[in-house]
Amino acid sequence: MPAAADLQPLRRAFYQRPTRRVARDLLGKLLVRKTGGEISILRLTEVEAYLGVVDPACHTFGGRRTPRTEVMWGEAGHAYVYFVYGMYHCLNAVTVGEGAPEAVLVRGGVPVAGGELMLARRNGRKDAIADGPGKLCQALGIDRGDNGADLCDPSSGLWVATDGVLPPPSEVVELPRVGVAYAGDGAGWPLRFLWRPGR
Repeated sequence: MPAAADLQPLRRAFYQRPTRRVARDLLGKLLVRKTGGEISILRLTEVEAYLGVVDPACHTFGGRRTPRTEVMWGEAGHAYVYFVYGMYHCLNAVTVGEGAPEAVLVRGGVPVAGGELMLARRNGRKDAIADGPGKLCQALGIDRGDNGADLCDPSSGLWVATDGVLPPPSEVVELPRVGVAYAGDGAGWPLRFLWRPGR
């Protein structure tokens, strides 16, 4: 495992690609969080793709554009963080490019570094510390203040890096997304990517 200082962010070009491809390629990458000089790192194991104006499950479906979703309409490689159910934050990586409001929801990961800090943020809940989007954001201290953060710039305190780990194709499962039953046919689209090591 390289030192955190050696974990350079992925280039913007990584995000300037079709959203489904970005989502699949995020599996195994490292989500790095730096706050107050402390580093926490998760290896990403679960993500979901949201395909913008043509996707009934996406916040920008049909061309919706609101103050909350504005970052999705902008440059790829930025964080879109929203608040749901009055209690959970969810982190997304904006993809494709300006005018194409698509993103990848970061659903889960496993601790690589900073586990004690993540445990403290999760109030000592050791089991499944980041196996859902809300838990993940709590473990890394991500909130609406991080909305719009540049994932390609370490000074933002939030970025994605790689240490060369690539999940074997046989261990990656493609499934329908979670919690989007309202999306009609879109509810069944296989846009959730899950890495199950040892599968």
